[in-house]
Amino acid sequence: MKATDRSFWTGLRVRIAASDPGLLRLTAGLRTVGAISLTLAVLSLLGADVTHLVAGAIAAMVGTFAVREKQRGAQAVTLALGLPVALASVSLAALLSTRVVVGDAFFVVLIFCAVYGRRFGERGTALGLVAFQAYFLSLFVGATPAGLPGFWGAIAVAFVCSATARFVLVPQTPAGLLERLRQAFRARLAQLLDAQRELLDAGPDDVGKALRHVREGTARLHETAMMIQSRLEEGTRDEATAHLLQRRIADAEIAAERLGLLLLTARSTERADTLTLHLPGAPVPDSGRLPVRDEATDVLRRDLRALRLLVRHPVADGTGLAQVRNRLLGYREEENLPSASPAVQDVFRGVGEASRAVLGLRVALDGPQDESDDSPETARSREELDAEDAAIGGEEAAGEEATGLRRPTTRAAVQVAVGSSLAIVGGELISAHRWYWAVLTCWIVFLNTASTGEILVKGYRRLLGTVLGVIAGIGLAGAVGHHTWTAFAVVLLCVFAMFYTAPLSYTLMSFFVTAALGVLYTLLHTYSLSVLVLRVQETALGAACGVVAAVLVLPVQTDRRTNDLLTTVLDRLTDVTEVAVDQLSGGPPTDLLDRARDLDQALDDLRAATQPLTHPVTPLRTRRDTARYVVALLETCAYHARTLAATAELLPTHPSIAADPGLRKAGQRIRHNIDAIAARVADEDSTAEVRTSPSIASLLEAGEPGTPRYGRVTDRVLRHLQRLDEAVIGLARPLGVPVTRPGA
Repeated sequence: MKATDRSFWTGLRVRIAASDPGLLRLTAGLRTVGAISLTLAVLSLLGADVTHLVAGAIAAMVGTFAVREKQRGAQAVTLALGLPVALASVSLAALLSTRVVVGDAFFVVLIFCAVYGRRFGERGTALGLVAFQAYFLSLFVGATPAGLPGFWGAIAVAFVCSATARFVLVPQTPAGLLERLRQAFRARLAQLLDAQRELLDAGPDDVGKALRHVREGTARLHETAMMIQSRLEEGTRDEATAHLLQRRIADAEIAAERLGLLLLTARSTERADTLTLHLPGAPVPDSGRLPVRDEATDVLRRDLRALRLLVRHPVADGTGLAQVRNRLLGYREEENLPSASPAVQDVFRGVGEASRAVLGLRVALDGPQDESDDSPETARSREELDAEDAAIGGEEAAGEEATGLRRPTTRAAVQVAVGSSLAIVGGELISAHRWYWAVLTCWIVFLNTASTGEILVKGYRRLLGTVLGVIAGIGLAGAVGHHTWTAFAVVLLCVFAMFYTAPLSYTLMSFFVTAALGVLYTLLHTYSLSVLVLRVQETALGAACGVVAAVLVLPVQTDRRTNDLLTTVLDRLTDVTEVAVDQLSGGPPTDLLDRARDLDQALDDLRAATQPLTHPVTPLRTRRDTARYVVALLETCAYHARTLAATAELLPTHPSIAADPGLRKAGQRIRHNIDAIAARVADEDSTAEVRTSPSIASLLEAGEPGTPRYGRVTDRVLRHLQRLDEAVIGLARPLGVPVTRPGA
């Protein structure tokens, strides 16, 4: 029974780690609820009334979520600076409460400064957010000059409680967060292997569902890898360790993605296109070669389960796991492959490479392991990993920053100031007492948005969440009535849900915010159905004012932003491909890890920017499908570029891999075609054309007859170059780039 309980709790922890990488959402929710609860407890002991309790709760929430630095020392400094900023802001709001015009004008100036402060990094962003929210707090609770001392005390208690929750009750160190992200990576890798095994066994009616699970698992694994990459510098002891972990995470991600592609090919009548794993809704390849229940495929199913077992166990203790590891790593050698069709043998090779990636990940994360049970193949893999570890280095690249009104923070500050001015005027026409809701909405729709389309989608989501939240707020307010502590408990539940769901759905977050406000209005004795309806009206007005400001004031159209980001992705793709091919052709060793990470980050930025184009409610269906197709093609390109980069990094440390000068010529056409597409995206009048010619894979014919498949690096590299070339040429049609064919 105890073993069963232990297995249950272990499985639960794994599922939680996979669903919430790093426990970031859980930590944010618990930390905020802890800060608010502690604030309410202290203020109630001090005899504070309900108004000051509400003010303290809001201040504790702001002091907790505004601070976003990764290092604890920097967090403490920002929190200490935030207290005087909050006190000054709430004081000015109270002093100007009777001077409508002056107060409104100052609020607009404050909003401009708060947004402009984002250019000074996370601390500037946090202090601007504190200043704005403290001013809003004063308007919400109706602070007056005579009542300022009480509000100062409540805010001071809130910031102290926020610090206590952050550093004592729910502490989070960079190293601890990175460790939880590692666990999440393992958990999501295991889930992806489960999905791949499901794909292998799926019947004709279930293969579409299984393929969708593989796509989702691949995307979730990539998301976790990017989260780890962004926190390596703060969470590791030195730069060398950060680069080592970066390499091992990238190896595991590439190996898992390649294994999925090989499995898809094994059950298809032809080699599967990598695009199938990246394009939602892509047709499933013909299953004319569905694996049957023969000895080889039974062994393959067993080995996929064994690979998952190695992933789930951080340390390979015991002879049994060591033997499993040795068997899987043995598939890296041709003589250990079972008798099967070439496609199924490719899957066994993929299992061997994935096992090597898991071994490298385990050594990098958990340190040296017991090597007493190593087979010759395992010992050779360890030697390769040790040689790679010794050769890993790093370098930094500087970027160019825009100036003046071209700087995003300056442009956003002007847009928010104009939109807020419109929201103040329109909001006061609707209600002289609740106009600040329109300003708050206008402020929020500009947070973490960079184009008109993003602002429109965010405004729509906030309005939808507000409408649904009003309905829930009516029910909660009626149920809670005037039971103060029950109401605060409901508010705490809503706050936790708000922070836990915020990264997943902005609509859900807005829903919980509005539901909590309905209860707060009850506590402040200002609740009525008309107040909640007014909240919807002010929210709609604020969203509209934000969209109008984004469209008319220094607009950044979605097309322009996506084109800029697309150009950046193409530039990064060129950089990774060119350097990787040069190194594979015999060029000097160069650090490719940071280049590959920059490519992934640029692609993530583009994916986020295209959300307005791919939103389900968009009326432009053809445009939506085109955007999805282009992003999927770019993900395919990035996969092959990452694989080329990973192979190139093996050259200095693997004597069995030799550079091939002939690869340089094979990569020249890809470079030309990427440049042609980038030129067309940057300038529609460009005359650049994409060139096609005989398949790059035809260069394989230059090899000696009888050369074993994957027997030399040129074989695999040329295949990835061929796939990359096909994906780049595929970008030409949806982007309107002319294609010239041989003899044309």
